[in-house]
Amino acid sequence: MNDQHGFTLWFTGLSGAGKTTVALALEKELRARGVKVERLDGDTVRKSLTRDLGFSKEDRDKNIERVTFVAKLLSRNGVAVLASFISPYRETRAMVRAETTNFIEVFVHAPLEVCAQRDVKGMYAKAFAGEIPDFTGVSDPYEEPLDPEITLHTHEETVEQSAAKCLTYLEEHGYIPVAESA
Repeated sequence: MNDQHGFTLWFTGLSGAGKTTVALALEKELRARGVKVERLDGDTVRKSLTRDLGFSKEDRDKNIERVTFVAKLLSRNGVAVLASFISPYRETRAMVRAETTNFIEVFVHAPLEVCAQRDVKGMYAKAFAGEIPDFTGVSDPYEEPLDPEITLHTHEETVEQSAAKCLTYLEEHGYIPVAESA
């Protein structure tokens, strides 16, 4: 695809909601269709680009600011960006929307109880016990999107169904080619 439109598909939601899981499935399908795509993920970005930052509100904002700069460069140059970040604050997500090309907010929704059950790292248990301060959804707020372009209910949908919702949106809005029927 030489005339690919860049876009930033921004997955936001609680830890354990399924942001990375859905983004990985979507990345695989987009690559199979020949779409230039880069995936930016909270865990991997914190190991390189933002390893100097902690989890205070100021550091979280700085983390998203740096990621936004990368997403802006990629999306304005025709790359599909799949960004998976808790990004708990509406104001910060509004900044990302303003800075990136063709921003699409994806609210990856799952109830807190479901996210805690999915938690393989044991972070929620530590947060509930008061061992982790400022843990999003427990001791720090998560501001749900008011009007996301896509909402995924990962506690009710399969990964494939959630990825398909994203693909349908991207096809209907002309960001990717429509898949050929088999």
